[in-house]
Amino acid sequence: MLATLRLMTTALLVLTTANSSQAQENAMKIIQKSDELMRGKTLAGKYTMTIIRPDWQRSMAFQFWSEGTEKSFIQMLAPARDKNVTFLKIKREMWNYIPKINRVIKIPPSMMLQSWMGSDFTNDDLVKESSIIEDYDHKLLRKEQYEGAATYVVELKPKPDAAVVWDKVVEWIRVTDYIPLKAEYYNERGERIRTMVFSDITTFGKRVIPARFEMLEDKKPGRKTVMLLEDAVFDAPIKKSVFTKQNLRKSR
Repeated sequence: MLATLRLMTTALLVLTTANSSQAQENAMKIIQKSDELMRGKTLAGKYTMTIIRPDWQRSMAFQFWSEGTEKSFIQMLAPARDKNVTFLKIKREMWNYIPKINRVIKIPPSMMLQSWMGSDFTNDDLVKESSIIEDYDHKLLRKEQYEGAATYVVELKPKPDAAVVWDKVVEWIRVTDYIPLKAEYYNERGERIRTMVFSDITTFGKRVIPARFEMLEDKKPGRKTVMLLEDAVFDAPIKKSVFTKQNLRKSR
């Protein structure tokens, strides 16, 4: 009888461990599919961004090219004072070219989480230097309704050696097609610092994704940044010369 109980206990532990492992794996796959949907193998697009403050607002426009998770390039189009400011990211390194001083500046890892062009997005948000797949552990918290859709609610906790600022990120991802709908960012005290809301689901070619990204500063009412994807081409070849330091200074 005792041997039977031990056998049943062992089997239960194995089953529980397997189910836990499967849940973790599923959570990672959910995040991975959502990330791949938004990124594609390559992406070339045009964005407008509006920084909104209680007493003023400012708009800008830029072009963006990316190849997987390793390479990205941004060229500012407007306003005139920022035209042809460029950014290049290759793997974990990033550079910024400022035409007014004709200088290329290497952006150190410590600055990746600073504001990008005065907005509520960070350098890391724009070029995705940190990896939501490799730098985080993933846990499926639950399924729930959000904005009339069934969603996965997934928690991302940074790995011990990951160079990320957030202590926790929680994402709401639509069950039917892995479209992200919301993400919340928490500090080490468990305080929600900012919220990203995805909306205006739009078709670009054969891909259906959000075209509006709204970053809200939860601790600073009246502050937010709205980014609109005006045009996007996924999975088309991009010239290798785009992702080079020589291209930072290229006359346009």
